[in-house]
Parts: sequence; structure tokens; C-alpha cells
Amino acid sequence: MRCGLRPRGPGAAALAVARNLWVPPRLPRRPGWRGATRRLLVRSVTGASNQLQNSSNGSYRDTVLLPQTSFPMKLLGRQQPDTELGVQQILKDIANRYHMMRGSKIHFVPGWDCHGLPIEIKVLSELGGKAQNLSAMEIREKARSFAKAAIEKQKSAFIRWGIMADWNNCYYTFDGRYEARQLRIFYEMYDKGLIYRSYKPVFWSPSSRTALAEAELEYNPEHVSCSVYVKFPLLKPSPKLASLIDGSSPVSFLVWTTQPWTIPANQAVCYMPESKYAVVKCSKSGDLYVLAADKVTSVASTLETTFEVISTFSGVDLEDGTCAHPFISERVSPLLPASHVTMTKGTGLVHTAPAHGMEDYSVASQHSLSMDCLVNEDGVFTDAAGPELQNKAVLEEGTDAVIKMLQAAKNLLKEEKLVHSYPYDWRTKKPVVIRASKQWFVNIMDIKTTAKELLKKVKFIPGSALNAMVEMMDRRPYWCISRQRVWGVPIPVFHHKTKDEFLINSQTIEHIIKLVEEHGSDIWWTLPPEQLLPKEVLSQVGGPDALEYVPGQDILDIWFDSGTSWSYVLPGTDQRADLYLEGKDQLGGWFQSSLLTSVAARNKSPFKTVVVHGFTLGEKGEKMSKSLGNVTDPDVVINGGQDQSKEPPYGADVLRWWVAESNVFTEVIISPFVLNAARDDINKLRNTLRFLLGNVAGFNPETDSVPVNNMYFIDQYMLHLLQDLANKITDSYKQYDFGKVVRLLRAFYTRELSNFYFSIIKDRLYCENADDPKRRSCQTALAEILDVMVRSFAPILPHLAEEVFQYVPYIKEPKSVFRTGWIRTSSIWKKPGLEEAIESACAMRDSFLGSIPGRNAAEYEVIIVIEPGLLFEIIEMLQAEETSSTSQLNELMMASQTTLLSQEPRAVTADVTELRGTFLINLEGGDIREESSYKVIVMPTTKEKCPRCWKYTAESSDTLCPRCAEVVRGK
Repeated sequence: MRCGLRPRGPGAAALAVARNLWVPPRLPRRPGWRGATRRLLVRSVTGASNQLQNSSNGSYRDTVLLPQTSFPMKLLGRQQPDTELGVQQILKDIANRYHMMRGSKIHFVPGWDCHGLPIEIKVLSELGGKAQNLSAMEIREKARSFAKAAIEKQKSAFIRWGIMADWNNCYYTFDGRYEARQLRIFYEMYDKGLIYRSYKPVFWSPSSRTALAEAELEYNPEHVSCSVYVKFPLLKPSPKLASLIDGSSPVSFLVWTTQPWTIPANQAVCYMPESKYAVVKCSKSGDLYVLAADKVTSVASTLETTFEVISTFSGVDLEDGTCAHPFISERVSPLLPASHVTMTKGTGLVHTAPAHGMEDYSVASQHSLSMDCLVNEDGVFTDAAGPELQNKAVLEEGTDAVIKMLQAAKNLLKEEKLVHSYPYDWRTKKPVVIRASKQWFVNIMDIKTTAKELLKKVKFIPGSALNAMVEMMDRRPYWCISRQRVWGVPIPVFHHKTKDEFLINSQTIEHIIKLVEEHGSDIWWTLPPEQLLPKEVLSQVGGPDALEYVPGQDILDIWFDSGTSWSYVLPGTDQRADLYLEGKDQLGGWFQSSLLTSVAARNKSPFKTVVVHGFTLGEKGEKMSKSLGNVTDPDVVINGGQDQSKEPPYGADVLRWWVAESNVFTEVIISPFVLNAARDDINKLRNTLRFLLGNVAGFNPETDSVPVNNMYFIDQYMLHLLQDLANKITDSYKQYDFGKVVRLLRAFYTRELSNFYFSIIKDRLYCENADDPKRRSCQTALAEILDVMVRSFAPILPHLAEEVFQYVPYIKEPKSVFRTGWIRTSSIWKKPGLEEAIESACAMRDSFLGSIPGRNAAEYEVIIVIEPGLLFEIIEMLQAEETSSTSQLNELMMASQTTLLSQEPRAVTADVTELRGTFLINLEGGDIREESSYKVIVMPTTKEKCPRCWKYTAESSDTLCPRCAEVVRGK
């Protein structure tokens, strides 16, 4: 492309074509100019151009081309949500809209996780005492009805929020086809040895009477436990320990625990082999204690005594020693090495109850310790715990009873209350316990290495989420996938009536899958057991009259439920989703279960990109939750509350703008203040759009556009900035950084447009002839700006984008903006060298306007003096003549007239202001550097205000200025 400027010297024009540069005359031929740091004036300027709209009251009102559009500046009250409803067609989320506008075919099928403990508990709580008499099928029917009602309500809300999706073909996890696929994944994993049944400690919720996964826990930082320091009397010292004690005083191992109720199940005391331990003498009792050397001082302080260190030794020297149980006389507790022992808290010796701890279980497995569980499904001690403890709740009176037994045995050194973080059931908000029971597990150890390798190829936003997810997987020894509830997908296994055996094979699973696919998983509870087995298997296990097996009563974890969604939604076995997007709590939930099931079944990650967001907080920063009843209802935000003076209708776009603007990767606050700020932003944007729409009236881009190289330099400059904006916005959408999109847009329409460009061009738009090339140049830029702006915010503000498209005067049959493609720019807009011309002039403009704060720039004349050199040559392109009231330089300065000189004027009046400055031209990354001085001389104009354009360019107050006189004559 040619720049329309003839540089000196051969080859410069060709260079301009190749590099798309703005090349002023008499400059050295340099490729690839890059402008200096851009400096834009953002000051709002008063003056003639801002008063032009009032000029319509004068005798020349019909000759002024004021903006013409019926696009409303604001939508008040119900107008906002009502207008949105009027423009809604098919709508969807920001990321999908962006990709669709880029030409991608979006496969976005909304789905609902319909099973699980939350719904079951909600249904049972609403039934009250009646719930105890319900059968499994009655509970399932009521849960299904509740889920269906919630789905319809949520679906209509999503549609109202502007979510574009295939709402007629959603997936539901209680659909038979979905359940059947899930069961097939279960069997594939079982057949590979990745799913197994075992007796292990798991998180158990007494309030829900079911096992829970880590993802179903929430940690209460204010939980209060009874912590105790307990003596485990030495029975048999190791050889090393025997050599360090004289045998005259009793020796005990000091143990600290926050869960005294687990002491009846103690089977060992663990130590860290590599750590140092000490034998100490208590100054109060004279007794000898063993504890970690690093903990001697802190433990003595806690026990309000002093310890004399008798000797120290390595933990490995405790091997083969044993202790007595604190109150079960016949029980021996061996001293065992363990890597999970730490020195951060306690005594450096850990009480080990294999039925009540994951690490404890690991130690027990290595050393063949007993793993008997003394706690039942209600969190109550069983008869096996003994008469003093049986039928007592372990977290309540059971704890008190254990402490009394320790006191009676004289092995309790100290009891104190401890406030600490403790796991709670995420739905009942009540504490859980760890207890061993027979459950179904996923062997994640066999797939963890592959899963972590595959995660390295996944893009995480923010990047820190990758490490967080890997750390959660590393902390997870196994995944318990069985639940002791009824609202879910049954684990398709049959248990022997008298033996500890179960039945599942390819024949049984295929038979069940067909039944579930056709009738849904209710068949597990409605059909007799003999019909749940295929005939060939039934004959092998006793026949219909003497069937030896019964259907199991466990259901699958809802994370297995939702984690297999990839198998239903993604077409083909090799497909991966481009994007998974959810809250940060799903790093241990849906993201992880999806990854693990996909890796287990097909050795692939189910996603290419994972976007992780934070959560919404109240205006005081408090956590929001349905159970606390402090959730802000999006429907109230959109449509307003009962008292709309207190809860006004903001509309969906305000809600979407707030979501996009927020740093969604952390917690975000919602309040009337932030919603009002979002509404103000959109109102300012509407005002900008109204100006653009009004000033392209009567303009047809196909016939009236001015070629870029013939446009005013300020108009070319705006296209240069527009292309930069478009590139940055596109990159931000690619990174799912919608907050950056909002910040870029807001800066552009407030600073570059409203405060800068619009204030400069109003005179040209309103007072030139309609088809004057100078005005058409401006309209060409405005049309491009309007188009780029609308497409830029369309994914975030779809209703506003659609509304604007209805008002564009040269679009005769408006299509949906989402069917017309993404932002379109041209490479010829990019002119780095042009920045030097405009920004150097802006520096001088800044000096001028800064010297007349709050006054009308048009009442002043400006003389700009620049020493000969590069800067003068650049500025000279904006004003060829020495003095002008109509040059591009004067338009930029907004003065009555501007004079450009290369040396000091011969004489100036006394009432002038002289301003000095320098401007550094920095091109070619520093290859061309020249700092030039300039002087700006400001003086009151001697001209009068033109009654038509209100610029001070007329010879008298009752005559038109030369430009207006010529325009009016033509009319």
C-alpha cells in the first residue's frame, strides 16, 4: 500500500509498501519504524466543538450536521431487561461466543449432575419424620422430581442470562443412556484392575451415614477438639534404649493426639527413624519420658514443667521396642518406623489406629496389625469397644469417656481445647470421622504417573492451578467411589448371601447396561434379583428359586457420575474437550475425576485447557452459600426485587460485565456498589456508541469511504490504535482473560475516544459539508471504530451488541452480530511512524491546554516554534502553511489558529504565555534517536466567534468565518 506521502530518495516508496509505514518527507530511509512511548492527552476539553450542539438554536441550525440516531443513551428501570428480552435469540457464554465469532463450530451441550447426597438430604429434610418410612424407590422418585424442577428453573435462568447453547438437547446424569455409559466405564476400569473392593479407612459422615470423598469435605477452621498428652508405658525397650535407662524409674513414651476417641483402637506408636529422640526426666514427677529431641522444650512448657535431658539417640534405635496400651492392659503397642511422622506439632511420636487414619492404615498393612473398627455408621462406639464406651457418640460423650479412662489409668498428662481446621460434611455441615469399612476404590496409584504426565500438556489458567491439582492428586492415596445412599447409579455388583464374595463379569454387566439404557437405573430396585442377571449366569448361581447372590446396596460417588461426562458428550474415543471451566474446588473434584476416569479408560486427558475461577463473596467479603442463605440471586440482579428502589433491575448485560470484569481467578465481591459501577460503565459505553451511530448517519461505507492513505492523519492514527486494540482484545479472549478485555475497552472508549478523538473531530463532523472528504475521512474511521468496538464486547454484552446492530444506519437488513464474524482490521492501518507525528503534536497540545485550565481553547492562538530537524519535519506534515485555522495541526490543538515556525517570531504581544518542552523521537529501536526542543506561545485570539461553528475564526461576531461562509454558500 502507498502512504500518500512522497519521501525523498529512491526506494522509499517501495519500502513504505513493504513495511506499511508512515513515511514523512526528507527522512532517512529506515525500515520498520517504531514510535516512541505513546503519550495521549486524556483531558476533557471545553470549547467551540463541545458547544456546537447548542448552535442549532441560531439562524444556522439547519446547516449544522448534528448526530442523528434513535439509539437510546440510557435504558432506565425495566427498559434494560425488557430490551434484552426483545433482542434475545439463541445465547451462550463469553468464551463460546468469541470462538463462534472466530468461525469455530461450537459443541456446547449443557448438562446437569442430578444425583447425589445434596438432593437426597434436601428431599428427606423436607419430609421430616415421614422420611424414615420411605422405601428406596420412594426416595428416588422424590429426588428425581426435585432434580427435574430445579433443572427447569436453572435452565430458564441460564437462557435469561444470555447463555447460548443447545437447550433442547441437554444431558442429565439420571438419563438411562448416560447411566449406561457410566456403568461401561466402571466395568472397563474394573476389568483392568483399577477398581477394587477393600476394607480401608475412609472419611465417614455420621450425619449422612455414608462414605465421602475428599472433594465432598469442607474444612471448618473454628472446630474445637479435645487434645491430650498421653503416656504409653514402656514394656520392652530396644537394646539401645535399655542401655540408656537404669530401670529404677518408670519410662513412658509421650504421645499427643487431637482425637482421643481413637485411642481404644490403638495398635502401635510410630517414630521417625532419621530424627533425634531424647530420654528426659520430669522435674515434677521424676518420671522418665521419651520424645523427639526437637520437642523437649515446647512440650515441657505445655505441660508446665521442665525436662532434664538424660541422653539422646536416633529414632532408628527404637526398633523392636514395645509399649503398653494406656488403658487396655492386655494390649501391646509396638514401636514402628513411619515416614508420615513430623516434628511440626506434638511430641514426634504418633499414636497409630489403623482403622481411623490413612497413614495409620499404610503402617498396619506393612506390619500386619489389626484393623478392627470400633465405630459404626452413626459414629457411635460398637459393643466391641467395651461396656464403658458402647453406644456413645465418638465425637461427643465417647471422647469424654475415653479421657476418663486415661485419667483412671493415670496415663493422662494434659487435656486442653484446641481450635483447628477439621473436615466437615459439605452438605450437613457436621464433622466427619475416619473409619474403616468395606468400600469400592479406584487404584489411582497405577494411573497417577500417566495422569501427571498428560497434565503437562494441558493449558491451565491460571498456571498455578496445575500445581494445585497435582498436589491434590499426590495427597490422595486412593479414591473411594462407593456411597451408602440410594439416589444415584448403583454399583453393578452382586454379593453372596453368606460368604464374603461378589459377582461381576462381562455377561452380568452387559445385561445390566441394556436394562439401564432402556429403563434407567431404577431397575436395580424395581426388578427382582433374578431378572437383573442374564439367564446363563443365573443358572450358575442357584437359579431363580435358590439364588445365592443379592444386588449390592452401594451407589457410585457423584464425582464418578460427573467425571465420566466426557464419555457421553465428546464424540468418538479420541476426542478431547477444548475447554473445561469450573471453580477452584473442582481441582479435587470434577477436573480430577474427569482426568482419572479418562486416563483409566483410554489413556487420554479429557481436556486441552482448564480454566479455574474463584468464588463470589458478599460486599463485606463474607463467603456465600445456599445453606447460609446469603446468596445474591442473579434473577433479582437482572429483573429487580420486590422493592425496586432498593433492588433495581440491572439486566443481564450488567451481570455479565461484572463477571467479565472481575478477576475470576480469585474471590470476587458482588454488591450494589460494584453493580452500579458496572451499569455506569455500560452507560458510558452506550453514550460512546450513540455518538458513533449518530455521526455515521448518511454515510455508506461502500461508496463514501476514504482510502486510508487519503484520510486525515488523526483518523489514520485512530485506525492504527484500533488495530492495536483489536489484537490485544483477541489475545485476551484467547487467554480467557475477560477482565483484560473489559479494561482495554473501557480505556479506549473513555480515553482515546471520548476524551481525545471525539473532542477533536466534532467541528469537522458538524460544520463541514456532508460529503466533504475531510468529513468522510472522519466517518470512515468512525464506522471502523464502531464495528471493532461492537464485535469486541459482543461476547460479554450480547444484548447490547445485538441492539446496536439494529441501529447501524447503513445495515439495511441486520443479522445477528454473532453470525457476521469476528473483528476485522487491515494491515495497512498499522503505521508506527505515524505515532511520532500525532504524539509529538499531542505533547505540545498538552502544554497549551495545561496553561488554560477550564477555558475555551478556541479563544486562543498558538505559535509553535521547533528547532530545525526531524521533529519540525514531522509536525510540518500536519500543517503545510505557516499559519492556519483549518489545518490538521490546528484541529488537534483546537485553537483559533496555529502558527508553525522554525525560529522565534520577531515580535509577540506582552500578554502571552511561553511554554517550553522537548520531545524524543525514538525509531528503529533506538537506531534513530533525536531529542528536539519546542516552544509553545499562547495568546488570546484577535478573532471573533463565528455564529455557526462557534470557533473564534470570524472577522466580526455577526459574520461567518471563511470556512462556514463557503459551506453555507454551497447549501
